[in-house]
Amino acid sequence: MGGLSAERDVSVKTGEAVVAGLSERGYQVQPVFVDRDLDLVLRQANIDVAFIALHGRYGEDGCVQGLLELMGIPYTGSSVLASALAMNKVKAKEIFRLRNLPTPAYYVAHASAGDPVAQHGDFGYPSVVKPLAEGSSVGVEVATGPGELRAACEQAFRFDDTLLVERFAPGQEVSVAIVGDRALGAVEVVPETGIYDYGAKYASEETRYHIPPRLSPERYRGVITQALRAHRALGCAGATRVDMIVSDTGNESILEVNTVPGMTPESLLPKIAHSVGLEFPDLCEAVLHGARLDNLTRDRTERRVRQGAYLGPERRSSTPGHH
Repeated sequence: MGGLSAERDVSVKTGEAVVAGLSERGYQVQPVFVDRDLDLVLRQANIDVAFIALHGRYGEDGCVQGLLELMGIPYTGSSVLASALAMNKVKAKEIFRLRNLPTPAYYVAHASAGDPVAQHGDFGYPSVVKPLAEGSSVGVEVATGPGELRAACEQAFRFDDTLLVERFAPGQEVSVAIVGDRALGAVEVVPETGIYDYGAKYASEETRYHIPPRLSPERYRGVITQALRAHRALGCAGATRVDMIVSDTGNESILEVNTVPGMTPESLLPKIAHSVGLEFPDLCEAVLHGARLDNLTRDRTERRVRQGAYLGPERRSSTPGHH
């Protein structure tokens, strides 16, 4: 938990919640606050499985996953490749388009390219400005004209030298929760400000949630299908949250896939899980049971199991405190 990104505080909240949830289920849980010395801490900790509660750069983008692969420590969530693809908003959208998944029109803006308005050209307004590789809507702004576009880009360039500028897609904001390659359900988010930004997620009490979303059964099934396709297109695993816009004209648009969804009391994944009868400790355990090493060969996997380094859900001891 923690980490080096702009989402450190949210990650700590996620980590604290997961520690409590897994401890309630009898696991021995050791909080690891991520800094530059993570490799040394992991070597001294002698852990069996890493539950990744990191958000943003260096934790959600494949960096920590790569370190864990090298150290032979099974971890929760998506692989190095899937994490990197999902975190890079442009690469993710390129894959969505290759798989014929609907996603809003966009272009890439670079800090070195000069005036953002000149780069924007005749793309039109309103537009959404996003840092290339940040989560929790950090640095996200909606621009309705040239002045707002310059201000939004100036703000977003504080977090990244490369930005995604996306055509604003009006409609209902819907997020689908996926755990273990199965969709748990979805939530419709209605923020007070009209956009589900960082403040609406973590600082506002006025955001409203509808579970299930206010959609017809047919539209709802379509949303679930598209979300699963996006999850699989990037090769994701474990728990993900797929954010979408459902328009009044009958179209859905994929915004992004979050490979380490928030697990704070305000987060969407636990809300959706609770709505289908999956309480928070059970959700944490379900995510834990998906832990693996992406590049571990069958022989090495079997050897680790024989040595007791990690027991999957089908072989887990019922003894409280097993880890």
